[in-house]
Parts: sequence; structure tokens; C-alpha cells
Amino acid sequence: MQFDKLQTDLHLECKVKDRTKLNDFVNVFKIYNSHTNLVSKNDENLLFEKHIFDSLSLNLFLEKYYSGNDRLTLLDIGSGGGFPAIPAAVFFKNIDIYPVDSIAKKIGFIELAKKELMLENLHPICMRVENFSEDKREFFDIAVSRAVAPLNIILEYAIPFIKKDGWFVAYKSKNSPEEIKNAQNAMKTLGCNVADIIKYNLPLDSDFTRELVVIKKTAATPLKYPRKTQTIKNSPL
Repeated sequence: MQFDKLQTDLHLECKVKDRTKLNDFVNVFKIYNSHTNLVSKNDENLLFEKHIFDSLSLNLFLEKYYSGNDRLTLLDIGSGGGFPAIPAAVFFKNIDIYPVDSIAKKIGFIELAKKELMLENLHPICMRVENFSEDKREFFDIAVSRAVAPLNIILEYAIPFIKKDGWFVAYKSKNSPEEIKNAQNAMKTLGCNVADIIKYNLPLDSDFTRELVVIKKTAATPLKYPRKTQTIKNSPL
């Protein structure tokens, strides 16, 4: 596995125990994926390059906006096969990570990985995020989302659950300017704005530029948000 790419491109120190856990994660993932389709077989062959490396690009945001000793809470919306939640839980012991997904088989895998890798800072939740109880409102320091929905839609799921002055980090392709343009009303309505765009490349043979769109929450979100899923989809902000 290309640990040298983590250390150089992502400025992420790879300790021996973290390398071991990441290798163990790959093994557990491939066994589970053989009977439950978490990712395609083609993507499984590029698990490090397309999923693990991409997940850990979060470090480019963390090193810029936080010290390594900050104790943080992070919400991963639509975690799917555990990206970025599981690789992040392996490397960032100071972050309590809450992967949420409404599909039981996906959360079942994350629970298995938590047990097998002994990730005490990983807290899987099988639920639609808009159904969170009030005690999770403005609870998280950071929320992230990877390949879930356009920005104007995913913002409504994320921003209500982030603390004021907290952050939402959206994993996007290099075509994010169009999504940002379409999300202007959502950002104004929910009380947030784009603070940064962090570019990086996946370690693939072809040029594969990705971006972390960093959004800061600047005001309390009106209590009517998030709305129900069907309403969000039919009438996005």
C-alpha cells in the first residue's frame, strides 16, 4: 500500500500501528464486499487510490484549521462503505467520528470494522440525518460528506448539526464552482459561506484532481431546517 503518498502528499504521519490497522481494514473490507456490494469490483482494485487516500485528504483541512491536540466531533453524512469515517478514525484519534447512513448493511459493515480494528472513537448511526434528535443540533465541530449529493442539497442536511463557527467539508471534483454557484441561496438561508477550496490529486495514472470545499457556519440555522428528505429533493434551497 502506498503509505509514502500519505506522508508526502497529505502531510500525514504513518505510524506502524496505523499502517497495520489500515491493512486490516482493507482485508475486512474485501471480505465484506465479496457478499455485500459496498463498492464496485473495479473500485475495490483501487481501494487505496480512490477511497482511502481520498478519505485521508481531510488532513489537508485539519492541519490548516486545527491543532493536532484539539478534541473534536465529526459527522460523516452518508458514510456508505465507511469513507471517510473509518480511515479517519484510524489516523485521527483525537476526533470522535459519527458515520451516519440509513442503509443497515452499510452501517453493519462500519460496526464490524469498529470491532475488528478496535476503533473506540467511531460511533456508527443507522438513521437518516434529518431525523436526528434535538440534542445533536449544533453538536458537531465538523461535518463531512463524500459523493452524496449536490452542494445545495447536502448543505441542508449538514449545517443544522454543526456548531456556530464550525465547518462543513464537502469532497468534490474539480467542477465544484458550478455547485457553489447553485448553492448561494442555500448558504444564505442556512447561515454559512465558502471559506476555502483545497485542491489535491489522487495517486492514479490519469490526472484526477479533487477538492475539499470548506464551508464555515457563521450563524444559527433556522429551526425549520433540515426539512424532510422528499421536500429537500423536490424543492432544494
